[in-house]
Amino acid sequence: QVQLVESGGGSVQAGGSLRLSCKASGYTYRSTCMGWFRQAPGKEREGVALIYIGTDGTIYADSVKGRFVISQDNAKNTLYLQMNSLKPEDTAMYYCAAESRSGAYCYNWDFGYWGQGTQVTVSS
Repeated sequence: QVQLVESGGGSVQAGGSLRLSCKASGYTYRSTCMGWFRQAPGKEREGVALIYIGTDGTIYADSVKGRFVISQDNAKNTLYLQMNSLKPEDTAMYYCAAESRSGAYCYNWDFGYWGQGTQVTVSS
């Protein structure tokens, strides 16, 4: 089992920045990848960014490319999402996720472990 706890959400004006953190505990060494998802009211959950634990390879949703950066600190078992140039449409609950099966599950945004989420609100 992997436990995930997010922090760093909040309210910010458009154009501002936030950094989300996700502290992982449990069988973290089994993780193949970790990622960030978001869900806005009335919308489906979408993958935002993911990182492969072993290679640091990353994948981003088109909507956040060039603005968001995902990173990991293996020594601290912590995942980060640096969000810059925030837009009102980035407003959502952001979830940290981890996956321990093969990389194919990661590539398909199919994650098995989830945090409780942290709210990000961007005002215009």
